[in-house]
Amino acid sequence: MLLNRTRDLRDQVVVITGSAGGFGNALAHELATRGARIALIARKPEAAQAQALGLPNPNSARGWCADVTDLRQLEAVMGDIADHFGRIDVVVANAGLDLTGSVASQSEADFAQIIDVNLVGVWRTFKAALPYLEPDSYLLAVASMATFVHFPMQAAYCASKAGLFAMVNSLRLEVRHQGIKVGSIHPTFFDTPLMDKLLADPVGQAIWGGNGPGIWQLVPIEQVVADTVAGIERRAELLVSPGRMQVLALTSALWRKPIEWIGFRDKEIARAARLAVK
Repeated sequence: MLLNRTRDLRDQVVVITGSAGGFGNALAHELATRGARIALIARKPEAAQAQALGLPNPNSARGWCADVTDLRQLEAVMGDIADHFGRIDVVVANAGLDLTGSVASQSEADFAQIIDVNLVGVWRTFKAALPYLEPDSYLLAVASMATFVHFPMQAAYCASKAGLFAMVNSLRLEVRHQGIKVGSIHPTFFDTPLMDKLLADPVGQAIWGGNGPGIWQLVPIEQVVADTVAGIERRAELLVSPGRMQVLALTSALWRKPIEWIGFRDKEIARAARLAVK
């Protein structure tokens, strides 16, 4: 089918926010090896520029500085990217944040910050990019399986990812008549600095138990990158990584209770709640 055709990524201009993180960097490298031109957006200009120089074809990459909590910065950067490369084909909204804590213990500021980065930050990113998009361009939000499976001690994170999925679905309908494609990818746990930080937190360790063999086992970052690249090539609406968890995303309401029973024991939650008290 035409809607599922695979695009050649050579010379495609791909913008990645949160590019300096583990996943953003790995994705940028893989896209660059396929001939894409890469625009890297990070909060620290030196990090984005150094990252661009380290890609397989540094002449086809450049770093920009912007914070996803600042719409004006993003608007200026997207305009500069479009001027520099001549267009924007793909935007990967990857910048994200996670802080553990129970609803009772977490501060209002921490909750609001997670929503501001993970949800409103993607809204700002896409809003800033929209004026430069042509038919068959693609907006991809990096979400999480937390969209469908909601974890204790991460209410803000789960809310941000569930809200992100709803926003992406609404936006897809808004721009469909323009030929612009919109999608989201929902990976399970995989090895990144963000995951390392979560597991180093006593609260996260109490809930996830080190992500050993079992329901919350980590998957290789290479698999998530490969699934993401395949989704970009197909302009996919919904991506789940690993693919075997697709059924969980599609039938999340049916699976929620069994997952809660198997994955989250009351004893573990009680211990995490005690650890979360500051």
